[in-house]
Amino acid sequence: MVDPNSYQNLFKLPELKRKLLITLALLFVYRVGIHVPTPGIDSAALQSFFNAASGTLFSMFNMFSGGAFERLSIFALGIMPYISASIILELMTVVVPHLEQLSKEGDAGRKKKTQYTRYGTVVLSVIQGFGISVGLEAMTSPAGAPIVLYPGWGFRIVTIITLTAGTAFIMWLGEQITERGIGNGISLIIFAGIIARGPAAVGNTARLITTGEMGVFSLIILTVLMLAVVAAIVYMEQAQRRIPVHYAKRVVGRKMYGGQSSHLPLKINPSGVIPPIFASSIIMFPTTIAQFIDVPIMQSIAAMFNPGTIVYYITFVGFIIFFCFFYTAIQFNPDDVAENMKRNGGYIPGIRPGKRTAEYIDKVITRITVGGAIYVSAVCVLPTVLMSRFNVPFYFGGTALLIVVGVAIDTMAQIESHLITGNYNGFLGKSGSNRLKGR
Repeated sequence: MVDPNSYQNLFKLPELKRKLLITLALLFVYRVGIHVPTPGIDSAALQSFFNAASGTLFSMFNMFSGGAFERLSIFALGIMPYISASIILELMTVVVPHLEQLSKEGDAGRKKKTQYTRYGTVVLSVIQGFGISVGLEAMTSPAGAPIVLYPGWGFRIVTIITLTAGTAFIMWLGEQITERGIGNGISLIIFAGIIARGPAAVGNTARLITTGEMGVFSLIILTVLMLAVVAAIVYMEQAQRRIPVHYAKRVVGRKMYGGQSSHLPLKINPSGVIPPIFASSIIMFPTTIAQFIDVPIMQSIAAMFNPGTIVYYITFVGFIIFFCFFYTAIQFNPDDVAENMKRNGGYIPGIRPGKRTAEYIDKVITRITVGGAIYVSAVCVLPTVLMSRFNVPFYFGGTALLIVVGVAIDTMAQIESHLITGNYNGFLGKSGSNRLKGR
């Protein structure tokens, strides 16, 4: 149970109070920037276009940008270029020796990789800004009104500079939140953008009930389902497979080290929300292309991948499972873990150190990744099944719900650690066995 007095302690620690206020202030700045439009755009025509383009790749970009993409505000690109640059850099670490060496250099290597990520973010923002400016010039609303008022290179250059500067500013805001505030800044910015859609979702549900399109019984079922899914996500994101590790006694000088037991915690879902993001991007690509190419074969392919079709479900789940294994293989190297354990005198009971340990850890991580992939697939497919088969407006489902719950757990874990450090009870009271664990 959550300790009711824990929320009263949030502002008793001066340092925690300052961090919370800085975080809220910077998020407020981000939300204000969402409503600052890019010059040269017909907002009404753009809104009509997005209403007709729901369910495409534009919808996912709009979700991560907190609604800025459908307004084409200065923050229209959102934080997606930064995320893309981070993922690309992680993938390149496997094949580029220099990046792999930086990963082993501790804090100095991490700072260098962060700098590379910033450069990559700017490059991707320029490319995406150019593509958006050119694409907008060719777009019209369903009524035929042009979205760009004055097309040409003047509009393109202004759009590239505006969107790139907006993304760079969001990246700076995220870093400031991480450094001076509480929680992970980039994650909190995405979190704020998704949560901002809450009032509109509640209002839409109230409208459906008022007009009779949705009954009270359906609302109760919807609420129970949302609570059940949230509870399942919290449980799975906190779940771990703990491999026991013993450390042999060794004498260094006049001191004896080791002789203790520990464990190697392995997450049930080590890849986080990366697999559904990648899978959504790929599966929405045909539908997005069909918006611009009026060719019968493209329309047929896009129809096959519309949410609710059997091809959509099979392909979506297949991509999620593939990226779960792919990203876990990149992030977690059993050989390095086994080597570090052997170097520090650690061993798994009943398993020979070295190659045998690496094979055992690889077998365990493969098994739990299967469970994690099934869990992520179920959470991501459930909202689509409810909306397409039962006409239930299941808001904040799939990837959005995974992000919201995961970021909330991480942030609460950091706040709780500050409270415990300041000799205050955490969110779960005095029980030390129920501490929140961040991802």
